[in-house]
Amino acid sequence: MCGMVGYWDRERKANINTIQMMSEKLQHRGPDGSGVWLNSSSTLALAHRRLSIIDLTEAGHQPMLSSCGKFVLVFNGEIYNHLELRRDLESENVGVTWYGHSDTETLLISLQFWGVEKTLKKLNGMFAFALWNDSEQKLFLARDRMGEKPLYYGNNNNCFFFGSELKSFKPHPGWKGEVDRNALALFMRYSVVPSPWSIYQGINKLPPAHFVIISDNGASISKPRCYWSLSNIAEESSGGARGSVKDLTDELDNLLNNAVSSRMASDVPLGAFLSGGLDSTIVAALMQKHSSKPIKTFTIGFNEKGYNEATHAKDVAQYLGTDHTELYVGPKEAMNVISNIGSIWDEPFADSSQIPTLLVSQLAKQHVTVSLSGDGGDELFCGYNRYTKGYQIWERLKVLPLPIRRVIARLIDIFPTTPLEYLIHFLPMKYQVPHLTNGLSKLADVMRQESDLQYYQSLVSHWKNPQKVVLNSVEPKTLFNNPDKLPNLDDFREQMMFIDSVSYLPDDILTKVDRASMFVSLEARVPLLDHRIVEFAQKIPISLKYQNGEGKWLLREVLNRYVPKKLMDRPKMGFGIPIDEWLKKDLREWAEELLSEKRLREEGFFDYKVIRKMWNDYVNGKLQSHYYLWDVLMFQAWLDEQ
Repeated sequence: MCGMVGYWDRERKANINTIQMMSEKLQHRGPDGSGVWLNSSSTLALAHRRLSIIDLTEAGHQPMLSSCGKFVLVFNGEIYNHLELRRDLESENVGVTWYGHSDTETLLISLQFWGVEKTLKKLNGMFAFALWNDSEQKLFLARDRMGEKPLYYGNNNNCFFFGSELKSFKPHPGWKGEVDRNALALFMRYSVVPSPWSIYQGINKLPPAHFVIISDNGASISKPRCYWSLSNIAEESSGGARGSVKDLTDELDNLLNNAVSSRMASDVPLGAFLSGGLDSTIVAALMQKHSSKPIKTFTIGFNEKGYNEATHAKDVAQYLGTDHTELYVGPKEAMNVISNIGSIWDEPFADSSQIPTLLVSQLAKQHVTVSLSGDGGDELFCGYNRYTKGYQIWERLKVLPLPIRRVIARLIDIFPTTPLEYLIHFLPMKYQVPHLTNGLSKLADVMRQESDLQYYQSLVSHWKNPQKVVLNSVEPKTLFNNPDKLPNLDDFREQMMFIDSVSYLPDDILTKVDRASMFVSLEARVPLLDHRIVEFAQKIPISLKYQNGEGKWLLREVLNRYVPKKLMDRPKMGFGIPIDEWLKKDLREWAEELLSEKRLREEGFFDYKVIRKMWNDYVNGKLQSHYYLWDVLMFQAWLDEQ
């Protein structure tokens, strides 16, 4: 795992000192080595930071030049099938001479002989890379299928930039980072800046499973080209699985074993994050199966009731026989993280599980250099409550005519929310709305929606009208506003899972894991997102994902082969922190400073009256709005680092 940065300047010569300073901003991503390269005309500069995982020798050094001198590569990630690719190259008699056993060398020679698009379709891994073709004077940028590794790019002040993190652009003398208020509006809705936008004007995220071609000294950027379409796969494969339940369970079992074992290849110590949930448990169980000694597992715990999964993780670890380490944390440890949060996440980022993710990464780094994570199972196999209970509630609600629903929503708006919020907990569970904070106000909002897609956008949104709170902004359209870009799927639950797989998963979950782990120079690998598992999941009918009131049914069938069912027989928990309690106590002074009226007015990004009223109502117990406020606080914390 590594970091990379580069620029193509049309106004000034590339400078060794400049690219080195840019590279130093990524030292946390690669503390084991660094390298820079300039083209012959000194207009293009590439830099790389190395975290040595495979082939610890200088044979894996980057930027890596091809033996013919035509190609130069900087690469961030891991190619899990690189030995297979080497055998394929040798079978084609391309006359290659290997100088080491790094996957970087395999990738470079594959690109040299097969070309970019053909190579991308062969890769199994997580990656972002930049390839310079000197004879064509073109730069190719590419990103892995599911978006595990980040890649920013774009023109700013007559210079083309690309890199793993935005902060690496700042040392360049021509860099002018202007906040994109439209992207900020998106952030307030989704609590992340979704792809392809970034928080800076003119800079984009390369979408997962795409590549772009840059030429003409960086002035010409092609439209991103898709080399693997999850939309096409979902539409063509939906419900197409063949065979008995046992056959499908066996197939998934084999795919999972292969994905986990291939991600255990390492020349440095490795372990696993273990929350005690289904996904992390199946990863740990399969790792232990393929290990001759106890694997190392890591868990973060909280003393607050309702947030602590550490006891479950400990039970799983004891059953599997892992070498388990747990750490209980509170607001003091969280505050230590929060002081760096704007710099760590590089963009405004308000998924509060960022804090335990960083803390567990810090814990793991004390023992290992690589850690496997269980992310991805919810999006692929119907794990979130919004796919199950949320879907069921919408099916009931939309039976009512829209005018009646709007009248009910208006009545909910009229009454004070706090007493009603209390009373709603006494309703039967089937009428309680999942995945909701501020439950009744959210219920009122979803009742107003006209379509499935509008309902789902409302369900996953934080601020409903971000344009009203972000000054001088126009919220861009996303997938929710472009139904023509969605696959044609029969079951809306499958549509929800698809949307999350191409948006929430890469923009939130994988961004969270990448930034948290790389901040402490830890490589995180995500076996459930092996593209063969992703493709298999598209074939499975919804009846094998949700059955007998349980999501991830087929995944559970596999896990039952390795862990007793009773050990996993408990409600799903999120990996969150007690923000509400902490903001009103230990974090209150920090929050008050960031949300001061004077500061909000001077900065001019938000309607300060709206923010101040929400904060005052919150601290006075009139409104449960901590998640909305967390969005604002995370932007303010990020702004402090600019």
